[in-house]
Amino acid sequence: VQLVESGGALVQAGGSLTISCTVSGLTFGDYGFGWFRQAPGKEREGIAVISNYDGSTFYSDSVKGRFNISRDTTKYTVRLQMNNLRPEDTAVYYCAADYWGQANARALSGMSWDYWGQGTQVAVSS
Repeated sequence: VQLVESGGALVQAGGSLTISCTVSGLTFGDYGFGWFRQAPGKEREGIAVISNYDGSTFYSDSVKGRFNISRDTTKYTVRLQMNNLRPEDTAVYYCAADYWGQANARALSGMSWDYWGQGTQVAVSS
């Protein structure tokens, strides 16, 4: 199983960026997916999840209204569109897969996730 993140970059505050996660080695439709991030010196934070069952989504308060998670079942790809970026969004962003994962607050804890990617760096300058 491989989850490979891409698209990380340096952007200015207020800008937008979309990062992607390409998935292989598993049955895409059997998994929920999530995005997590970890800033230097801080704990990992769950920010967005999407359910495989009905495509429902759930976001952390820190990104709600600015970020959007989506999945492309034909390309086995999960994307995170990030708008109105802030310096505090600077972090390494990780993609994760959870077998029949649900989109809720508990999922954002990251404790039950089965597979993780290696991460992609996003930096936001002020």
